[in-house]
Amino acid sequence: MMKKRSISASKASLVLFLCQVISALDVPLDLSQPPTITQQSPKDYIVDPRENIVIQCEAKGKPPPSFSWTRNGTHFDIDKDAQVTMKPNSGTLVINIMNGGKAEVYEGVYQCTARNERGAAISNNIVIRSSRSPLWTKEKLEPNHVQEGDSLVLHCRPPVGLPPPIIFWMDNAFQRLPQSERVSQGLNGDLYFSNVQPEDTREDYICYARFNHTQTIQQKQPISVKVFSMDSLNDTIAANLSDTDIYGAKPVTEKQPILLTPTGSTSTKVELRGNVLLLECIAAGLPTPVIRWIKEGGELPANRTFFENFKKTLKIIDVSEADSGNYKCVARNILGSVHHVISVTVKAAPYWITAPRNLVLSPGEDGTLICRANGNPKPNISWLANGVPIAIAPEDPSRKVDGDTIIFSHVQERSSAVYQCNASNEYGYLLANAFVNVLAEPPRILTPANKLYQVIADSPALLDCAYFGSPKPEVEWFKGVKGSILRGNEYIFHDNGTLEIPVAQKDSTGTYTCVARNELGKIQNEVQLEVKDPTMIIKQPEYKVIQRYGQVSFECIIKHDSTLLPTVMWLKDNDELPDDERFLVGKDNLTIMNVTDKDDGTYTCIVNTTLDSVSASAVLTVVAAPPTPAIIYARPNPPFDLELTGQLERSVELSWIPGDENNSPITNFVIEYEDGLHEPGVWHYQTEVPGTQTTVQLKLSPYVNYSFRVIAVNEIGRSQPSEPSEQYLTKSANPDENPSNVQGIGSEPDNLVITWESLKGFQSNGPGLQYKVSWRQKDVDDEWTSVIVANVSKYIVSGTPTFVPYEIKVQALNDLGYAPEPSEVIGHSGEDLPMVAPGNVQVHVINSTLAKVHWDPVPLKTVRGHLQGYKVYYWKVQNLSRRSRRHVEKKILTFRGNKTFGMLPGLEPYSSYKLNVRVVNGKGEGPASPDKVFKTPEGVPSSPSFLKITNPTLDSLTLEWGSPTHPNGVLTSYILKFQPINNTHELGPLVEIRIPANESSLILKNLNYSTRYKFYFNAQTSVGSGSQITEEAVTIMDEAMASRQVDIATQGWFIGLMCAVALLILILLIVCFIRRNKGGKYPVKEKEDAHADPEIQPMKEDDGTFGEYRSLESDAEDHKPLKKGSRTPSDRTVKKEDSDDSLVDYGEGVNGQFNEDGSFIGQYSGKKEKEPAEGNESSEAPSPVNAMNSFV
Repeated sequence: MMKKRSISASKASLVLFLCQVISALDVPLDLSQPPTITQQSPKDYIVDPRENIVIQCEAKGKPPPSFSWTRNGTHFDIDKDAQVTMKPNSGTLVINIMNGGKAEVYEGVYQCTARNERGAAISNNIVIRSSRSPLWTKEKLEPNHVQEGDSLVLHCRPPVGLPPPIIFWMDNAFQRLPQSERVSQGLNGDLYFSNVQPEDTREDYICYARFNHTQTIQQKQPISVKVFSMDSLNDTIAANLSDTDIYGAKPVTEKQPILLTPTGSTSTKVELRGNVLLLECIAAGLPTPVIRWIKEGGELPANRTFFENFKKTLKIIDVSEADSGNYKCVARNILGSVHHVISVTVKAAPYWITAPRNLVLSPGEDGTLICRANGNPKPNISWLANGVPIAIAPEDPSRKVDGDTIIFSHVQERSSAVYQCNASNEYGYLLANAFVNVLAEPPRILTPANKLYQVIADSPALLDCAYFGSPKPEVEWFKGVKGSILRGNEYIFHDNGTLEIPVAQKDSTGTYTCVARNELGKIQNEVQLEVKDPTMIIKQPEYKVIQRYGQVSFECIIKHDSTLLPTVMWLKDNDELPDDERFLVGKDNLTIMNVTDKDDGTYTCIVNTTLDSVSASAVLTVVAAPPTPAIIYARPNPPFDLELTGQLERSVELSWIPGDENNSPITNFVIEYEDGLHEPGVWHYQTEVPGTQTTVQLKLSPYVNYSFRVIAVNEIGRSQPSEPSEQYLTKSANPDENPSNVQGIGSEPDNLVITWESLKGFQSNGPGLQYKVSWRQKDVDDEWTSVIVANVSKYIVSGTPTFVPYEIKVQALNDLGYAPEPSEVIGHSGEDLPMVAPGNVQVHVINSTLAKVHWDPVPLKTVRGHLQGYKVYYWKVQNLSRRSRRHVEKKILTFRGNKTFGMLPGLEPYSSYKLNVRVVNGKGEGPASPDKVFKTPEGVPSSPSFLKITNPTLDSLTLEWGSPTHPNGVLTSYILKFQPINNTHELGPLVEIRIPANESSLILKNLNYSTRYKFYFNAQTSVGSGSQITEEAVTIMDEAMASRQVDIATQGWFIGLMCAVALLILILLIVCFIRRNKGGKYPVKEKEDAHADPEIQPMKEDDGTFGEYRSLESDAEDHKPLKKGSRTPSDRTVKKEDSDDSLVDYGEGVNGQFNEDGSFIGQYSGKKEKEPAEGNESSEAPSPVNAMNSFV
C-alpha cells in the first residue's frame, strides 16, 4: 500500500498561482497611485476598558497618503485631545486609557480617510464599545423542594455583559456538575432536570458567568435542591401512625413528555446567512424522553448538521437561504410523545457577488467598475467618489454611473480617483474601495531574473512572469534565449503571465524567456526549470506475522533523483515510534527486537524530499507460538543473486538462484523488465521458463535501460519479486517500426487531418523521436509533400480541395536515422454538404396505408463526401374527408447506401401527403428535392365513436351514435344488426338494417316487450365495412303479464300438477334401477350406447361444424353468434374448444328444447359467446357479420 504526494503538483502550485493573480493587480509602489486601505480594525470592535484603545488604519499610495478621522459622523480633531495620538506615517489611533482615560468616553462610530493628490480611500465604520462584566444582583434564593420524578428548572439569569458571558454550572469545590440526557444546561444558561432523582439533592448548585474580554468570572449564590422520595415519605408517615394503621409505599408515577423549552406548539427563529443555527428542545417526563429532530418536507443538510447536549440542541453551521423551513423536535418516552415546530427564516446581510477591483488605464482607454452584491432583503447599492456621494462629487466627463456599474470612456490623468461601493440592507453593509489610476507606463517584469523552479516529472510546472504596464502588456513565452514562441496544447498561458506546463517531462528542463510588450516598450526575463525524477519506494514493507518475543524487520528501499536529499521516517499507527531501544531504524529498514503484543499495528515508511513525498505501510500481527509445528505449504521465497552476462546489442543472458520452495515445488519462473529510461517504476512481462531452469537468453530492444526481476511460481501462488538486477542500457538504433493506425480524415471541407498511434517509449530505439508525415493527391501526377513533426500523433494539412483521395504515409525517425519505408494508406480530405437534390422523384401508391417512392441517384461528384444514403421526408398535408389542416408532423425514413427507392408505411387512408428526398453524406444533408404531392385512396372506417341506446319502451328502443373517429374516406351508410337474447343467453334471428350515412339516431319499433336485444353496429365506405361495436338493451316488461305469471305460480292446481309430475319421475327411476340390477337394457342405456359421450371421442381439428369465424379485428371476437339448426356430425366428433358439452345438450337428450320454428335453443357453455347465424341456413354458410369482418 503506497501513497504519493507532490507539493509541487498540487497545493504549492495552487498557492503560487493565486499569489501571482493577486500580485498582478498591484501597482508598483514607485508609481503614482491613489491610496489603498491595507489594514483596519473590525467593524464591531469591543475593547478592554483597562487597556489602551488602538484603532487601526493603514494605507499605501504614491505620494504617501495623509490620514484623518471622523467620530459619530463629524470631524475628530485628535490634536485637541491629549489622550489621543496617531502613529507616525500611519493612520492608527492610540487612545491612552491606562493613564487616567475612561474607555466609555470614547465609545462611538469611527471612520478613517486616507488621502493623496490622486484620491481618497475610506475605512469601514468602526463601532467602538467597551466590554462590561457586571456583578450579579443580590437576590434571596429559596430552597427547591421537589417530589421524585418531577421536573425542575434552576434559573441562572446572568447579568447582561458585553460580549455575552459563557455560562457553566459548578459546585463549591469548583467541579463541573455532571450532565446527561436527564440533566443538562440550556442555551440560555438554565439547568434543566427532565425528572429529579434522590441523588440530585444538594445545596451547592452554582451558576458561573465567564466574561472573556475582561478575563473575569462572576458567581451566582448557591441554589439548594431537596428531593423527596416515596421511601422517605413512608418513613415519615410510619413515625406518626400506630402499628394498627395501614399504609404502603406508592411507586413513582411515570409521566408523559412535556416541553420545558420552548413553550407552545410552534415558534419562529430568524438567523443570518453564514451563521450557526442553534435550535433547542428540552423535555420533562419519566422515563427521560428521547429527542429526535426532523425537517418537514426535506432532509437535514449533510456534513453541516450536528447534535449537541444529548441531541437536545440541533446545530447547523454555515446556514444559507436553502435551510429555511420548519424544523420539528419530537420528545418521546414509553407513555407518549410531544412535538414542537420551529419555523426558521434565513436572512442575509449583504455579501459580494462581484466586488469592485482596482482599475489601471492608460490615457484614452475605456474601463468599468462593477459592484454586485446579494442579500435578503436585496441590498441597496450606492457609489461614492473619494469618500463623497457621487451625486455631489465633482463632475468627470469620462464617468457615467449605471446602477451597479461605473463606465469610463476616454479617461485622462485627472480621472484618477478612489471610488467606494456601499451595499447595505437592514442586517449590515459592505464597503469596498477601488481606485481608477490613469498611467502611461512601459512594461516591467516583477519576477526576479533567473528564478529557479524545480518540479517532479509528470507533474505541472508553473513559471511566473508577474508584470505591470499601462496599457496592459501582452506576454509571450519562448524556450531558450533564441527559441521559437511557445504554442500548442502542451502549454497553458494564464492572464497574469504565468506559463503552465501541465505535465512536465525531463526534456522540459531548460531556460524559459517571457517577453512583455505594449506600445511604450518591451522587456524580457529568463527563468530556469529543472524537472526531477520522482521518489519511489522500490522495496516496500510487507505484511508480517511474528511470534511473540521474536524479531521482525520491515524493508523500505527507495529510489530518488540524485540531486534531491531524501529523509526517511517511520510511524506506528500514524504516530511516532515508541521511545524504545528495541526499535532499530536502519538506512533502509526498521527492525523490532523481542516483539511483544503491544507492537501489533500498522508501520508506515515515509520518504520526503523538498519536492515530493511517498509512503508505504504494512501490518504487523503478533501471535503466540504454535504448540506443535506443522508442515506449512506457502508461496516460494523470491529468487536472488540475479546476474547479467553475455551482453550484446539485442540480447543478454540472465541467471538467478531460486529461493526456498516452502514445501511446494516451483513450477515456473516469470521474468519482468523495467525501462528506467522511459517508464521508471513500471514493470512489464518479458517471458517465463520452467521451474527447473535458472538461466534464460533475453531479446532486447535498442535504447532501453533494462532492469530485470524474477518471480517464482508454485501451486500455492507467486513469490514476491526478486531484487532488481543491475541496469543494462542498450545502444541506440534506427526505429524498427513505424506508427500504426494511420488515417486521413478531413475535419473541414478544406483540410486533411492525418492521425496515427505514436510509438511507445522503448519503440523509439533512440533519442529524438520524430515523425515524417508525407501526402499527395491520389490519381494526380503530384510529388510527395513531407513535413517532420515532433513526437505528436496528429498533423493537419490545410488548403485541400473538398473530398479528394490522398495517399498518406507516416515514417518514424530518431537521431540515428529513419525507420523502414512505411506502407501507404488512402485518406480523404474534408467533406462538404451535398450540392444537388435527387431528381425524378416518383410516388406509387400501393394501398391506403403504403406507398413506394422512387428517385434518380445524384452524381457522385456532387455528393462531396462519403455517400451514406438518402432521407425521405414526408408529411400529411390534409385529411380529404375532413378538409381541415392540423399540426404538420414530418416523418423521416433513411435508406442506407446508393438505394433509389423505398417504402413509406403507416400512411393514413384518404389523405393528401407531400414528400421530398435528400442525399446524405458524412457532413450532413443536401438540398431537398421539390415537394411531391400524392394522395392515398379510401379505406374502411374505424368503428363508430359511440353507440347509446336510450328511451326503452314496451316495443321500441332509441339508438344514437357518433361518426367514426377515422372515417378513412366518404361514409356511404351504417349497418345495424340486432337479435333477441332469451333467458338462457341464446340468440334469436338476426335482423339487418342499412342506415344512410347522414343519420345519427334511429328509433326501432315493433320489438317484443321485456326482451333483451344485442346490437352490432358499423360504418361503411365504398371500400367496405369497418369494425363494429356492440351494445345490449332491454325493452320494458308489461306489468299485467308479470302479475299473471305470479298468479299462476301461486295457484293450488299448479302446485298439485308439479307434485304429480315429481312422483311419476320418482317411480320411473325406481323401475329403471330394478331393471338395471337384473342386467336388462332400458331406453336411456340404449341411447347412451348409440351416442357415446363426446368427451371420449377423438378430436377432429379440421371439422368445421362448430367452428367459429375469426375476423382481423379483435374487438369482434367476443360477439360471434352461434349457428342455428346445427347438428353433431355422423361420426359424433366435436372440435376441441367445444368439447366441454354433452351431445344430450344439443337436442338428443331428455332436456333438449326447440323453438317454434324447430331451431335448437339449448344452453351452450363454450368459452366464448358465438355470433348468430341467420335463419335456417346450412352450417356451411358463414354469417353476414363474420363475412363482413373477414373482408376488413
